[in-house]
Amino acid sequence: MASPTAAPVPTATAVAPEARVASQAHGAVAQPSAWVLRWQHLLAPGARVLDLACGSGRHVRHLAACGFRLTAVDRDNQALQPLADCAETLCADLETGPWPLAGRQFDGVLVTHYLWRPRWPALRECLAPGGVLIYETFAHGQQTVGRPSRPEFLLQPGELLQLASGLRVVAYEDGFIDAPARFIQRIVAVRVAAEQPATTDGQLPIKPPVRYPLPS
Repeated sequence: MASPTAAPVPTATAVAPEARVASQAHGAVAQPSAWVLRWQHLLAPGARVLDLACGSGRHVRHLAACGFRLTAVDRDNQALQPLADCAETLCADLETGPWPLAGRQFDGVLVTHYLWRPRWPALRECLAPGGVLIYETFAHGQQTVGRPSRPEFLLQPGELLQLASGLRVVAYEDGFIDAPARFIQRIVAVRVAAEQPATTDGQLPIKPPVRYPLPS
């Protein structure tokens, strides 16, 4: 698929309250994101899933009930406490504190309604070979209908495709959703496992392509 060229975006140099507006929306929306529901079938049974900036845990509880092993990260310890019965919880300030997941990898990485670009390299490192990235947050245009409205907290056209560069993109959307009105960009991408080594005669093994089922 052709990747649209992303416009330059401002570099965030300081933490602003608006950086957390999107994540705080979790508390107001109890139901899991339709994007997560649509693509969670790509996660292997019992997969280890990281929910970054999980908020009140709408996805943590849902995925845990589906049999996945969750790690929930947020800076709001009060929001994390009720999730301790179904997930590993880590209280961390993702913008100003140390990265709490150094050296760890997960079969799935989930981010919804949260954007902090300086953490993107570390976020990618958390994705294990064969792991699935599910990402959804606000995009340019949101400033015309509500918060967040500052450009450093809104994705530019095609920007999630840049984040997923080198990954196998399974699905990508960038557009407008009504009720409530919001501009959203979202992606599902897989870190393809390394190729099998060549056989003794130097030939690469014949391997059928991985099938990523698309929802009907």
